[in-house]
Amino acid sequence: MCGYQGWFNCEGDGADRGWTHWTKRRGPLAPGNAKIDFWPDVRELGPEERFRTGFQHADGRPAEVFSSFKQATVLRHFAWMREYGIDGAFVQRFAAQLRDVRALRHDNAVLAHCREGANRAGRAYALMYDLSGLSAGRIDEVIEDWRTLRDRMQLTADPAYLKHRGKPLVAVWGIGFSDGRAYTLEECRRLVEALKQDNCSVMLGVPTHWLNLEADAVKDPALHEIISLADVVSPWTVGRFGDVPGVKRHAEKSLAPDMAWCAERKIDYLPVVFPGFSWHNMYGARSNQIPRQQGRFLWAQFVAAKRANANMIYVAMFDEVDEGTAIFKTATDVPPPGESVFVANDTSQSDFYLKLSGNGGRLLRGEIPLTDEVPAAK
Repeated sequence: MCGYQGWFNCEGDGADRGWTHWTKRRGPLAPGNAKIDFWPDVRELGPEERFRTGFQHADGRPAEVFSSFKQATVLRHFAWMREYGIDGAFVQRFAAQLRDVRALRHDNAVLAHCREGANRAGRAYALMYDLSGLSAGRIDEVIEDWRTLRDRMQLTADPAYLKHRGKPLVAVWGIGFSDGRAYTLEECRRLVEALKQDNCSVMLGVPTHWLNLEADAVKDPALHEIISLADVVSPWTVGRFGDVPGVKRHAEKSLAPDMAWCAERKIDYLPVVFPGFSWHNMYGARSNQIPRQQGRFLWAQFVAAKRANANMIYVAMFDEVDEGTAIFKTATDVPPPGESVFVANDTSQSDFYLKLSGNGGRLLRGEIPLTDEVPAAK
């Protein structure tokens, strides 16, 4: 499975949100106002799916992007998942935006597009509530939102909706992080219990160092109590290591003990893998901060998960060009550097990381041999 942000808007896309997630501030996507580090490859998109920006490619062509509000684009993304052998997506739903009418309309539209895309392409999808930015005292809004989706959209009755051990799976991301979140662990527990009472399987997105309650995790044993209620635990590892030796150290120090703890409690474990990382335009950090190394970095994570006997993997993310973790088709001919600097796809194929993720799935299922060598992109 991969994560699907679906949070991109463009001026004129019908969502009435202007430029969203492409830009650092209000105004058009133009030099000095880019928030993204990777550029999407939009060559397969129809004219009505493309939105012109203030950037140009080196040959003078106007550089264009897409909107997640457009159904045709989301359907195309799910068709790519089918083509490259990715089983489905966790569709992000941002809890902090539930009071924002336009944001909620957008999120509902994207969820409906993903539902249609999953059914057409024979893929699975599941809802993932991202609690980031949620203020204290608002967990009841999340519970009510889930009930609305279940009752009005009949989400869990959809044949494409992901079931885990016979029950619809709902993911909750952002529990137990030590970055000063306003919502409490007790509120998180209440949300998990409400979902369990609703006959759902629950997956929790937790910090990398949740087991030892250190670094990115709160030093509160109540976190372990909440995780014990879950059906699936998925520690967030994006940016926690940055090279192949780091992947191997993480597998020894975290992956093995994490999985042992979960196995003892009959909780399923979902490792997170990511292709690389870069958020220069967003925050001014070094461009291409965690290089992809022509797939070696991502493949090392697939191999480590397989060697640890993982039977499921979460690829972060399908469309996250903001932080440079996108696996979908990205441009090899990005706009030339200037006030904004973009990272070109480091292979000659814009779909290389889709192919590699598909091979990761085949590795997981035992369809190809376990090897440290990056498989040929085919």
